[in-house]
Amino acid sequence: MEDLVAYLVSGCKPKENWRIGTEHEKFGFEVDTLRPIKYDQIRDILNGLAERFDWDKIVEENNVIGLKQGKQSISLEPGGQFELSGAPLETLHQTCAEVNSHLYQVKAVGEEMRIGFLGIGFQPKWALSDIPIMPKGRYEIMRNYMPKVGSLGLDMMFRTCTVQVNLDFSSEQDMIRKFRTGLALQPIATAIFANSPFKEGKPNGYLSLRSHIWTDTDNNRSGMLPFVFDDSFGFERYVDYALDVPMYFVYRNKKYIDCTGMSFRDFMVGKLPQAPGELPTLNDWENHLTTIFPEVRLKRYLEMRGADGGPWRRLCALPAFWVGLLYDEESLQSISDMTSDWTNEEREMLRRKVPVTGLKTPFRDGYVRDLAEEILQLSKNGLERRGYKEVGVTPAERLLNLYETKWQRRVDPVFQELLY
Repeated sequence: MEDLVAYLVSGCKPKENWRIGTEHEKFGFEVDTLRPIKYDQIRDILNGLAERFDWDKIVEENNVIGLKQGKQSISLEPGGQFELSGAPLETLHQTCAEVNSHLYQVKAVGEEMRIGFLGIGFQPKWALSDIPIMPKGRYEIMRNYMPKVGSLGLDMMFRTCTVQVNLDFSSEQDMIRKFRTGLALQPIATAIFANSPFKEGKPNGYLSLRSHIWTDTDNNRSGMLPFVFDDSFGFERYVDYALDVPMYFVYRNKKYIDCTGMSFRDFMVGKLPQAPGELPTLNDWENHLTTIFPEVRLKRYLEMRGADGGPWRRLCALPAFWVGLLYDEESLQSISDMTSDWTNEEREMLRRKVPVTGLKTPFRDGYVRDLAEEILQLSKNGLERRGYKEVGVTPAERLLNLYETKWQRRVDPVFQELLY
């Protein structure tokens, strides 16, 4: 138990060592048919990137399933969503340059194969049955388990894309403050960056369907973590929570062993039915922590997980939004004060309603839009104190407006509109 807590504590860093990490997913599609790309096309893109831009291949069971270069990696989500996990970088200029360089590379290789990439939070056109399945062991296990624990888990796996920002903390106290602030503000970020209004060729009734999908994927491992706001919260309490989240798998001898629904606590005493006598390593713990999906997730850093996949310019805006709020002492204090009297019920209400009504969601005596304006201003001030100027964001309503007007109620033009 101490080891598990110590693993998280080892993430504490002095402010001068804080870094910014971004992860973003996108949908690959055939330019001529708009169909999602299959594994063999993805394999060719990965091989092309490796050859032309000097990435190292990651192979599982003879299939190329990802790439690595220094501290960056490219991986595949279950339905072939293409994900860049960026390196931990010092400045927002670097994170933006990293995004640009990645999109340039992917575009260069994709264009020759007539493949484009789409920045949106939910697959706008194709049904679940149209989405190819990637040859990754852990996804096979998840795919079989998802329908047992929620009605939307397969949609989450195969038809959603997200952008997330990863940030550091200096101490347990700093982690708690950022964790609470991050959770309280996650629905506000969801509203500002809402970008998944279509499903199977039509408006789906949500501004962020991706965000809504998480409310019925698997409630044992997702949500707004009310316990983070308890006075007793700290690293140890998170470990307790994580130990109670049912397991997905154990990785042994290059194979994923299905342990769905099993308890990590049993694993700690060698009592996993699927691997009797086997004890967890820190690597198993690290893996287990990645199978938890709350709106803000703790590892050796904090992950802000509330934003839809979006177009190119927004991939630079999201890290800026969070950095301006959480890496600037003055902004962080203002936000902490501002959200400290929000109740659990209010946070939960925002979590449920924002995916539907976005910035127009009522909150207290105003709307989420009023909060968002105030928060964007605080973020901007924080960025200016860091010596960084620029922030501009546009919500999902623009897409719906285009659908009703210029696109004449057709969703196909979105592939052109949000092409990287």
